[in-house]
Amino acid sequence: MSSTLTIALTGGIGSGKSVVASLFENRNVPVIDSDKISKDIISPTGTCFSKIVEEFGEKILTKEGAINRCRLREIVFDDDIARIKLENILHPVIFKNINSEISLINYPYSIVIIPLLIETKSTRRFDRILLVDTPENLQLERVVKRDKISPELLRKIIRTQATREERLKYADDVIVNDSEIINLDNSIKILHEKYLVLSNEKHK
Repeated sequence: MSSTLTIALTGGIGSGKSVVASLFENRNVPVIDSDKISKDIISPTGTCFSKIVEEFGEKILTKEGAINRCRLREIVFDDDIARIKLENILHPVIFKNINSEISLINYPYSIVIIPLLIETKSTRRFDRILLVDTPENLQLERVVKRDKISPELLRKIIRTQATREERLKYADDVIVNDSEIINLDNSIKILHEKYLVLSNEKHK
């Protein structure tokens, strides 16, 4: 079993979690991405594929027989019951995979990207929580540009997520991502050194 210090990296949609994670990766820090795990387990060969198709029907499939993530997202963010059903299928498998990946890590600390950390009541699974905090207007601007989704759908997604105040309440460390990447990298440098020290203290 790995003794790595686990840092949950969280934040709202469009806050910049992937950018922050990549800056840790540049320092050779292991990063586990729950979104990548989610994509794997809903692929046609994934463990959750059949259950999702059984629950939501073949209308969510592309012509090639894969799950159309955009279509599925539209369905679940229009219907809270459908969203909860999907989460109940995905989340146990995602966390099982995260635990498996953590167990293989041989590094003082690791970053685990968990967008819905607060919402899934999973804060106690990790040693520390790192929040990427971004003003909502910047979130909207980034996501509409990146994902080509409507502002209306994006607001529905944000409505289902924890508020900024809720995230700040749980955070051990906060990165404000509202300026140049050089400032972001400086913040990561400081946190990297801090986590190495904390890991060392954990294992004394």
